[in-house]
Parts: sequence; structure tokens; C-alpha cells
Amino acid sequence: CKGKTCKKHTPHKVTQYKKGKDSLFAQGKRRYDRKQSGYGGQTKPVFHKKAKTTKKVVLRLECNVCKYKMQLTLKRCKH
Repeated sequence: CKGKTCKKHTPHKVTQYKKGKDSLFAQGKRRYDRKQSGYGGQTKPVFHKKAKTTKKVVLRLECNVCKYKMQLTLKRCKH
């Protein structure tokens, strides 16, 4: 474990990283919603050229002793 208090081999709890829910009050989202409102249709480009078929899997490791959390990226695979 890389935690400041730990610095020894400890068991970790492993979960897969998931993206958090987008905030409605982030500056970009507020600006986008304001721009979209009213007439005028879609105001920003919508991305269509998706190239990748897989995502890099990110593991979230949490130390059972000191609760230090770190993320470990694996190679691309279908998860």
C-alpha cells in the first residue's frame, strides 16, 4: 500500500471504476443548456465517428487497513 501511514503489503478491495453522474450545475452543462434552449435546433456538433470497440479497464484498489485508494489501468479488453 502506498498510503503515508501504511507503506507495507496489505490486502486490497478491488472494484471496477465507474464514471460518476454528470452534475447539472457544471459550467459547461449550464452554458450548453442555455444555448440549446429556445428555437434553433442542435447548436454543437454531435460526435459520430466512434473508432474504438473496447475501453481500458480501470481497477480501483482500496487498502483494507488505511482505506487508501488508488487506480490501476489495465490494457484494452472487452469487459
